[in-house]
Amino acid sequence: MQGSDTDSPQEKPKTTARSTVGLKLLFTIAALSLIAVEPALAQQTSQSAVCSADNLPGMIEGFFQLTTALGIVGLAVVWQADSLIEMFTLNPDQKKGLKQHKRSAMKSTVVLVILGPLYTVAGSMMGLPLAQCVDLVPW
Repeated sequence: MQGSDTDSPQEKPKTTARSTVGLKLLFTIAALSLIAVEPALAQQTSQSAVCSADNLPGMIEGFFQLTTALGIVGLAVVWQADSLIEMFTLNPDQKKGLKQHKRSAMKSTVVLVILGPLYTVAGSMMGLPLAQCVDLVPW
């Protein structure tokens, strides 16, 4: 019984942190969807406000390409730093934490790289106006 009492305080912060990150990601996606995509009633026009602006579609594409490139470079830095620290770490718990950190960084980068093409394809299929004029594929 005592072992389960000591395990639950350690488990709770991890679960809370994961749920907080998940909620932040969900809120960010919802906010961007509301801001970047016009409401359904405004879709009656042939072009959205974003598409009719002169430089805005190019700026959005450039921003997405920049953040994707920074995310990939960030993954490389985190991966190499964690691998270097792991070589000098003797404690198995610390090694386990470093491996978990590397996995987390990899998952974040995969989501970042997949999100743009997924929005471009899904948005085109659903007829979203932003997907018609902005290409979020980073390569």
